[in-house]
Amino acid sequence: MTEQIQGYRDATFFSPDKGTKLKYADSAIAIAKKTDNKELTSTVYLLKGSLYYFYYKNYQSALAEYLKAYQYSKDSKDDYLTYKIIYQMGLVKSYLGYYHEAIEHFKESISYFEAKTKGDYHPNALYNAQKGYLNSLHQLAVCYKNTQDYKKADSIINIGLHISSKSTDFSLEKAYFLKCKGISEFNHKNYNASRNFLLQALPVLNKNEDFYWSSVSDFYIGKNYLSLGKEDFAIKQFEKVDSIFQKRKFIVPELLENYHFLIKYYQKKKNVEKELEYSKKLLKADSIFSKDFNYLSARIHKDYDKQILEESKTKLEARNKLNIGTIILLVSVLILLAILAWRFYNNAQSIKLKYHELEKKLQQQTKPVLPSYENITNYGKSVLSEDIFMDLQNKLKEFEATGNFKENGLTIDQLATTFRTNKSYLSQYINDVKGMNFSKYLSTLRINYITKLMYENPQYLRLKIQGLANECGISSRQNFSDLFLEINNIRPTDFIKQRRKELEEGKISGSAGS
Repeated sequence: MTEQIQGYRDATFFSPDKGTKLKYADSAIAIAKKTDNKELTSTVYLLKGSLYYFYYKNYQSALAEYLKAYQYSKDSKDDYLTYKIIYQMGLVKSYLGYYHEAIEHFKESISYFEAKTKGDYHPNALYNAQKGYLNSLHQLAVCYKNTQDYKKADSIINIGLHISSKSTDFSLEKAYFLKCKGISEFNHKNYNASRNFLLQALPVLNKNEDFYWSSVSDFYIGKNYLSLGKEDFAIKQFEKVDSIFQKRKFIVPELLENYHFLIKYYQKKKNVEKELEYSKKLLKADSIFSKDFNYLSARIHKDYDKQILEESKTKLEARNKLNIGTIILLVSVLILLAILAWRFYNNAQSIKLKYHELEKKLQQQTKPVLPSYENITNYGKSVLSEDIFMDLQNKLKEFEATGNFKENGLTIDQLATTFRTNKSYLSQYINDVKGMNFSKYLSTLRINYITKLMYENPQYLRLKIQGLANECGISSRQNFSDLFLEINNIRPTDFIKQRRKELEEGKISGSAGS
């Protein structure tokens, strides 16, 4: 089996088609799960997460696979594998804007990799540790910059530059720190120095086809030119950033400002055609961007729309053409908004109440007391002997404890075969003891399992609905949502929002009290 898995792993690397890569990864996972090798299973989940990250730019799915890889790696003796996964999880969280969480991941990685850079290790192990250490330092510097902790970012950048400059083996890592240094100098308003550092980094980034940091570097070179009063040079840089986006269909939050600069420039030049072109491109960029950055998107729109509204306000005041029809329309809109706000408030209160009822249920969960054979129905006794009853009770207890109910597509016939019993006995036991049919019993186990995970482990609140459904063995996203609502009396999306809010309020309260 190990050779077969390695064959599928090799196929993912050499296959030119990303869809085929993913199929090979799924095949490797299916075989690995049949073995008892958690290390191997963790490795193939890590592989699948990396495919989502690098080839699909599907960061939510990547995070879901990394979480699975991490769960399997916890019992592994391969520390390098565990910290590689921790680093990858930090990478995804940093990209999605969860900088404080990512910082903790990168600190863990740094602590591990730095210790492995010294000592009597094989040259390959030393090289991998140094690379892991430098990449973790780089990502930590990025996170500190994005949380505006520039002092810590600068300190890490200087360490990274010093270490990466010692060997030509780490030219890409050095380019990352040169890029960071350039952005840092821009924040300190040293525009010429900033541009020089960025220009040193760009050739290496372009050579390695790292279009993420190439586009960011080009953008900051443009901002430097703009700050130095060289607007035409700046616009050329901003157009270069746009060309990267058009080719790669990739965007990060700070690069949306690129289109703001281009739109303003062509507004000033009264070039309506170009202004419209870049306005359309901004909308296109935002549609891609908002898939991963919903929580940030609202803020960006708020800031951008505020400026548009201010400009509109000025124009309206200049024209001074408010008439009675406009006033009536505005009053009607305000009334409608008030009605909608009231409905929204009532709905929010209802959701909050349902969430607290479910939370109370989760906190007070106790092991159910199973009825004895004497307490089941007479019909049940006519179908089940006491020996069969006890045998099924023990087997279902183990079935629930091991989480085997998560197996996708599980039927009562399959479970009866596994238990070496027949469908009628199993069905009768579940009806008598659990008070429901097999389908409802299985759904309840799955929903209770995922609900508990979401409540106790904030990592699962990052997953999409389909990811949560897959985690508990339900194939359909809609079926999962319907069952969650039926069993928990609240929609999964509403539960996630309330739980996130509760955790965030807990953090704020904890900070205030410290």
